[in-house]
Amino acid sequence: MAEGANAELLEFPMKDKRRFLHVVYRVGDLDRTIKFYTECFGMKLLRKRDVPEEKYTNAFLGFGPEQSNFAVELTYNYGVDQYDIGTGFGHFAIATPDVYKMVEDIRAKGGTITREPGPVKGGSTVIAFVKDPTGYVFELIQRGSTPEPLCQVMLRVVIWSAPSSSMKSLMSSPGMKVVKKTDRPEQKYTIAMMGYAPEEETTVLELTYNYGVTEYTKGNAYAQVAISTDDVYKSAEVVNLANQELGGKITRQPGPIPGLNTKIVSFLDPDGWKTVLVDNEDFLKELK
Repeated sequence: MAEGANAELLEFPMKDKRRFLHVVYRVGDLDRTIKFYTECFGMKLLRKRDVPEEKYTNAFLGFGPEQSNFAVELTYNYGVDQYDIGTGFGHFAIATPDVYKMVEDIRAKGGTITREPGPVKGGSTVIAFVKDPTGYVFELIQRGSTPEPLCQVMLRVVIWSAPSSSMKSLMSSPGMKVVKKTDRPEQKYTIAMMGYAPEEETTVLELTYNYGVTEYTKGNAYAQVAISTDDVYKSAEVVNLANQELGGKITRQPGPIPGLNTKIVSFLDPDGWKTVLVDNEDFLKELK
């Protein structure tokens, strides 16, 4: 893929100022979800934006300021109270020093526990699983003090080799690294943690391949992850170059969003998962 000018272009993501900004998904009851995230998970409501001309409301929640921390962007579309999460989306994850206590707090507030806290099979890390009011699954991971408690977004993939086309696409286009890869043949799955720093320090994208599974449904609930960039136009060139070899496609050409004027470019990886690259300076202007 990389020869001459192309080799120089593919170096850009490695030098670019990139980090995970937020993950976007749709909910049918915004106020109830905000209440659950703030009271049960301990997140803060960072900002809220109503766009009546487009008939939707956004709420951004997380554990720290958006200038430095990952956030969830909840979208409520006027009049839509139910979504299909599909089978391809896996879960989000929150790191906490005491999973047992967090589970009891969630249970006391009426939350749904789908896996009681305890060590992972064949390991010592304590985890649990819970569901939010919309039906999204959250994994709770016992971990010491961390700068980013909102630590994972897990998606299932079917296009897998060593590395998979989706992994190559995420490595070349958004400039991620494989920070950890684990194969568990006895449980018939492989996972790859993709990101910009070790998983204990920041948010990672967890790609899961289940042996022999060739199809998942995307549903209409989960939307995308957003990543920062200093140059959406140059980033789009990299995406186009990667797509020529790996597949995937640009779904929105680089340029400003009407009304917000924030420059973005969006694309699908070979598995059909959407990523949006957002201009750094424009994003910071949104927060003022």
